[in-house]
Amino acid sequence: MIETNPNEIVIVKSENSKINTVDFSNLIFGRVFTDHMFVCDFKDGKWQTPQIMPYQAMTIEPSARVFHYGQAVFEGMKAYKDDDGKIFLFRPNENCARINKSAARLAMPEFPEDYFFKGLETLLKLDSEWIKPGVGNSLYIRPFVIATEPAISASPAATYRFIIICSPAKAYYNEPVRVLFAEKYSRSADGGVGFAKAAGNYAAQFYPTSLAQKKGFDQIIWTDASSHEYLEEAGTMNIFFRIHNKLITAPNNDRILDGVTRKSVIQLAEDLGIECEVRRVSVKEIKAAAKDGSLKEIFGAGTAAVISPVSAFEHADDVFEIDQIENSYASLFKKTLLNIQHNLSEDKHNWRHEVN
Repeated sequence: MIETNPNEIVIVKSENSKINTVDFSNLIFGRVFTDHMFVCDFKDGKWQTPQIMPYQAMTIEPSARVFHYGQAVFEGMKAYKDDDGKIFLFRPNENCARINKSAARLAMPEFPEDYFFKGLETLLKLDSEWIKPGVGNSLYIRPFVIATEPAISASPAATYRFIIICSPAKAYYNEPVRVLFAEKYSRSADGGVGFAKAAGNYAAQFYPTSLAQKKGFDQIIWTDASSHEYLEEAGTMNIFFRIHNKLITAPNNDRILDGVTRKSVIQLAEDLGIECEVRRVSVKEIKAAAKDGSLKEIFGAGTAAVISPVSAFEHADDVFEIDQIENSYASLFKKTLLNIQHNLSEDKHNWRHEVN
């Protein structure tokens, strides 16, 4: 249990906003950042007084353990603004719980929930003009924790820094993607850190993904590390398959990230009367379904992309094109999620969190 003694957040406001230099109609994902960031240091066995300061470069020693032993975890979230100017988060309690689960797996201190919400909401209100209304517009939020202790002995650090930065975003992965089923490389292994949003998980994907891209594919659908017979995740997203009118997705395990969008899609499927099976999905099953025409859709689900349809996949030199259908589950789930996130429809599960 985390014991806290909340202090007031020390706020230093930016003297000159850079918002007027930003073309919000032509954003490249993750390249532009708001005026402020949230910072809180861990030292002497406890989290210190949180601060909000102008977004800026940090000075960190080259011996900081994050550079040498990879103690770094992060989250991905979004804030939305409705037409009345109200700001909403989508299931932020899930992100708070998951970053602490990730931190614990990497022997890092958990961050107090009250610090997390107080810091995040204060930051969002301060940079509220960066959150543009309209479906598809959002503010991407990146909380992360790094080990800052200057020491290169192979052990957990004694000091850490928790940071939140924000970046305005529009729709991500607009076009259907072509994917390669992994046959050699693995995203994670049994007993490893695949379920955590550890920075190294993503670095390990870059090389095999670059090989796939050289073959004309956008992403990899990862298979289990031991046999490469079962499909688990797609690039940076969870993955869903539609066979006939049934939705199928792999179960969570210590190799698969417990995606917030994934669990939301599973719940929405139940709400909409769509059968959804959570079970192991074999490569053979999906290839057979593609051959006999029963495979109707494959799509990824994640915070950045929301829902990303797959237009083709390759495995063992077999290429299968997937016809894009009208009234697809992918488009239905994306529209339903966006309407909830932007306060345009009923939120029967209380997923919206209003920032007051």
